[in-house]
Amino acid sequence: MADPAAPEPGEDEGRIPAMQHLLENPFLLLFIGVAMPTVLYIVWGVMEIAGIPISPLGK
Repeated sequence: MADPAAPEPGEDEGRIPAMQHLLENPFLLLFIGVAMPTVLYIVWGVMEIAGIPISPLGK
């Protein structure tokens, strides 16, 4: 006898993977495409400013 709890062979073919849902959303891709470079440039700028030595004239 077949197990009634076992999924049918073609039953899971209709499910779309979560990553495909994310990558098919154009607004999410637009947001990521704008937000990621912005965050990286801000972090890069903060690191550059933090790396500038203090002027001896300011002491």
